Amino acid sequence: MAIVRDIFIDSEMSIIRALEMINRGAMRIALVIDENDRLIGTVTDGDVRRGILRNVTLEAPVRQIMNNNPVVCRTDDSRQVVLNRMKEKRLEQIPIVDQWGRVVRLDSIHEYLAQDRITNPVVLMAGGLGSRLSPLTDEVPKPLLKVGSKPILETIIENFLEQGFVKFFISVNYKADMIMDYFKDGADRGIEISYIREQKRLGTAGALSLFRRESVNEPVIVMNGDLLTKMDYRQLLQTHLETKAKATMAVREYEFQIPYGVVSTDGTFIQSIEEKPVQKFFVNGGIYVIEPESLRYVPEDTFFDMPSLFDHIIGSGEKTAVFPIRDYWLDIGRMEDFQRANLEYGEGAV
Repeated sequence: MAIVRDIFIDSEMSIIRALEMINRGAMRIALVIDENDRLIGTVTDGDVRRGILRNVTLEAPVRQIMNNNPVVCRTDDSRQVVLNRMKEKRLEQIPIVDQWGRVVRLDSIHEYLAQDRITNPVVLMAGGLGSRLSPLTDEVPKPLLKVGSKPILETIIENFLEQGFVKFFISVNYKADMIMDYFKDGADRGIEISYIREQKRLGTAGALSLFRRESVNEPVIVMNGDLLTKMDYRQLLQTHLETKAKATMAVREYEFQIPYGVVSTDGTFIQSIEEKPVQKFFVNGGIYVIEPESLRYVPEDTFFDMPSLFDHIIGSGEKTAVFPIRDYWLDIGRMEDFQRANLEYGEGAV
């Protein structure tokens, strides 16, 4: 995040003066603003070079070479949205503007990627058979199936890494060696990857009994290894801490329409008729935050699903919470989901 007033320039400033300013600055960019600090363009040394190739002289005003349609983000955009925009457009930095288009700051992708490391463990459940995606999973475990150009699990890990998470545990069973050979210990990515070896299928929570043996003193993020989402994991963790819950479940809103008129009665008498009502529910999103002490509810070496863990925590009188997912989310459980994911990631739609 840069203090930007030092790189504000007027559209009538000469190109040579703007170039001197760009060369002096660490961000290698100048922001062209109007009298109200509204952004009207940007100038980089690349713009100068392209101007020279068009025979624009260095004494000409920068308005002749500036990018008058710069990519920006708004002050209310999330950190993840800003980072994704820079990556999508291959930008080193991006201006952040308010609702009136006035420049507030200039964010750098290097600062985003060099953010504070988050040491909370991330447990990725990747031991399932993926039988509903057969025959694709006959030879390759579902987490290694490619969506776009990368395996599902690689995309998941990269999304966490972009948000500062660096400590991963992958629970493996079916074709475990293929997953372990692909990701190794994570050193080449600057992260730590350890493996939880299931000797038999333990469900979406059972492997946590093996993980419990680790020295865990921070809330643990647990996620199914067949989900693709753009959610903000940092916000999930922060919300969990604010609620002081023993466990938090990320949820999606699901709705369906009853195709008939629904009749409410009192005995034999009609009270009301509602035509084709829409029912809305929160459904499990497959992403959780668990306090270390809540891991004691997971039985040893037993098939155990995450809803059962939440039931045990609730039954003990402890508080659990929900975190609604408002971002892109897709559970790749069926062939049509896998095909949809490949279409969306292949087209760069997410």
